[in-house]
Amino acid sequence: MKLITAIIKPFKLDEVREALSTIGVQGITVTEVKGFGRQKGHTELYRGAEYAVDFLPKVKIEAAVASDLVERVIEAIEKSARTQKIGDGKIFVFDLEQVVRIRTGETGVEAL
Repeated sequence: MKLITAIIKPFKLDEVREALSTIGVQGITVTEVKGFGRQKGHTELYRGAEYAVDFLPKVKIEAAVASDLVERVIEAIEKSARTQKIGDGKIFVFDLEQVVRIRTGETGVEAL
């Protein structure tokens, strides 16, 4: 089992969610986050005054999946979140040792 975490642009969330459901991912967790990567934020003009935006709004998506789905999930996120512009985000893959469904006590892949 793997935990896949993706940081993407907020307006791409619906496309990514649809792409993941199409390949059989049953549940995701979404968190609104702020951060910066190589772009290091940017400056904006508001009412004639320039100000720095250091942390940009992003969306963090987490999905626990069976190991055999990992490549398909990465590909789906990559295709649906890509805009070809800086700040498209990143995908991280972690090993997942154990999963327990609290309601039923199921463990492992059955709990996903």
